[in-house]
Parts: sequence; C-alpha cells; structure tokens
Amino acid sequence: MPNTMINGRQADSARRRQRVVKALNAAHKNGGEISVSAIARAAGVDRTFLYRHPDLLAQVHTAQATPSPDDRNAVPVTMASLKADLANAQARIARLASRNKQLEKKLSENLGEAAWRESGLGAPTDIDQLQRQITSLEQQVVELSNQLEERNQDLEAARAANREMFASMNKRQ
Repeated sequence: MPNTMINGRQADSARRRQRVVKALNAAHKNGGEISVSAIARAAGVDRTFLYRHPDLLAQVHTAQATPSPDDRNAVPVTMASLKADLANAQARIARLASRNKQLEKKLSENLGEAAWRESGLGAPTDIDQLQRQITSLEQQVVELSNQLEERNQDLEAARAANREMFASMNKRQ
C-alpha cells in the first residue's frame, strides 16, 4: 500500500512538471508573460511547487532572461549591460533624490516665509518704501516744529506788546 501511494505521488509530480514545462515553452514561444506566478497559473500548479523544484525555477528564470523567438530585432541582454543599466538607474535615483530634497527645502522655505508674512510678525514686504515714508514724515515733523516755534515767538511778542500797551494806558488814567 505505501508503494502505491508513493508511486501515485510521483506520477502526480511528474504530470505537474510536464504541465510546467509545456506552459513555459508555450509562453516563451508565444511571447507570453514569463514569471513564476504566470507559469504556475498557466500550468495549474502552486508557486510553491516551482520553488520546491529548483530545476524548474531555474528554467523559468532562464526563460525570463532569454528573448522570445518572435523578437528578431532584440538586442541580446548580457550581464554587463544589466549591470550598466542598474548603475545608471541607481545614479538617476540618486539625482532624483537630491533634486527632491532641494525642492522640498525650497517649498519649506517658501511656505515658512508665506506663513511668517501672513502672521503679521514678519517684516513688511517693501521696507525701502516704508523707510522713505519715515524719512519724509520726520522732515514734516521738523518743519512743523519750526513753524510752531515761530508762531510761539510771534505770540509771545504780541503778548508783550499787549502788556506794554495796557501798562501805558493804565498810567495815563
């Protein structure tokens, strides 16, 4: 009895292996998707079946790296070209990350500046214009102070003249 179960299990495994090989060949020939999930789905097996059979898994990975026969103009992929592509992609990622940090910093500065201005705590936007206005107002204050001083002197002179006039009028009587 145990031999019958073992033989049945081995036969089932052999049938699954054949289905995987057929699905892999069909996908490679027809230009279908070649991945562990796609081949397992096409063969009607679990992905774990492929992972338990390293030779089948290696065939899937080899088929992924091999161009399909329909792709006559395909450039052969070499390990060196893949490494170069990887290095270029990593350099591009580094450049994009750096640019992203620059843009985040600039955005942060702009948002902070806008919030500072809107809060009313920050310096006004046109300080030069306000400085000119302050200077002009200070000059007006000086001119008005001079005018006031002159009028005060005129008033004092007029009062003194009035006092003298009343004093002389009071002496005559």
